[in-house]
Amino acid sequence: MLKITMFSQADSVQGQGVGSAYKELVALLKERFAGEFDIAINSRRKSDISHYHTINPTYYLSTFSRRRGRKIGYVHFLPETLEGSLKIPQPWRGLFYRYVIAFYKRMDHLVVVNPTFIPKLAAYGIPEERVTYIPNFVDPAHFHPVSAAERAALRDKYRVPQDKFVVFGSGQVQERKGVGDFIALAKQNPDLLFIWAGGFSFGPMTDGYRELKRVVENPPANLRFPGIVSREEVADYNNLADLFLLPSYNELFPMSVLEAFSCGTPVMLRDLDLYHAIIKGYYLPAADRAEMQAKLKDLLGDPAKLAELKQAAQTAAARYSKDHLAAEWHQFYLEQAKEG
Repeated sequence: MLKITMFSQADSVQGQGVGSAYKELVALLKERFAGEFDIAINSRRKSDISHYHTINPTYYLSTFSRRRGRKIGYVHFLPETLEGSLKIPQPWRGLFYRYVIAFYKRMDHLVVVNPTFIPKLAAYGIPEERVTYIPNFVDPAHFHPVSAAERAALRDKYRVPQDKFVVFGSGQVQERKGVGDFIALAKQNPDLLFIWAGGFSFGPMTDGYRELKRVVENPPANLRFPGIVSREEVADYNNLADLFLLPSYNELFPMSVLEAFSCGTPVMLRDLDLYHAIIKGYYLPAADRAEMQAKLKDLLGDPAKLAELKQAAQTAAARYSKDHLAAEWHQFYLEQAKEG
C-alpha cells in the first residue's frame, strides 16, 4: 500500500479556500482509494510521498529528512497573488516572498490548480516538467441544486423575502477579493439584497482591514455579512441566491466559484485572464464595477439570460466533477511513486 502523508495547517485558519480544497482531497482519497493509499496527516512516519498543502517553516525543515520520500507541493499562491491580501511591511514582505519560492524549489514536483501558473513558476526557475495541473473540485454530496420548495424553505430559514433578488459572494473579507466593489454595488442597488459570507481570517493583517471592518460592522440595510460560516451554510446561500458574484482582482481557481457552479447558481466574475484557461464560457464576465452594475441591471429584466447562466454553471460542475478528478489524482500519485 502506498504511504502518503499530508502536511497541512490549512484548516487552522477558518474561511480559506485552501482549507476547503485540502479537506475535499483528503476525503476523496480516503473514500475512493482506502485499499491502495494509506493516508496520514502531519505524521513523522516514513512515507512514499509527502504532500505539502501549506508552507509552514517546520514543514520546510522536514523536507531534509529522507523519511519524507517523494515531496509534492501544492501551489495555492505566488508572491504576486498575495498582493491585496495581507499587509506585510518591508523588509519582511520581500523575505517572505523569497521563502515562498524557496519552499516550492524544495519540492520534487508541484501541483497547480491553474495552468497559467506553470510559466510563472518557470520564470522563478522551476522547470515546467516538474509541475502538473490538477484543478480543484467540490463534493456534489454537499454542493448541489435544490428544488423550488427547498429553496423557498432556505429563504425562510435565513429571513430572505421570497421575491427579493439576491446577490451572493463568499471568501475572505479583503481588498483582493473585491469586497469594496461588492459593497459599492449594494449601495447602488438598494432594492436588491447582497450577502457576503466570510470574514477577516487573518485579522488586522488583512489588507484594507480598518475600512472594510467599519462597513462590516455597520453595513447598508440591504447588505449582510454573516461572517465565517460552515460549508453547509455556504451551500444554502448559493441555493437561495439568484446570482453569485466574485469581484476578485486576483485568483487561482477559487473554491467559491466551484461551489456556486455545483449548486447551479448563475455566476458573474471580474474577467481575469487566468480564468480564461479554466472556466471561460461558464460565467458572465465583467471588466470592472461599472460593467458589473450594467450587467446586473440587464439580468434583472432577462430571466432567459439567468437560465442560460444556470445551465452554464451545471455544465462547468460536470467538467470539474469529483469522479473525473479522482481518476486524475489516482494516476498522479501512482506516477509520482514510480519517480520516487
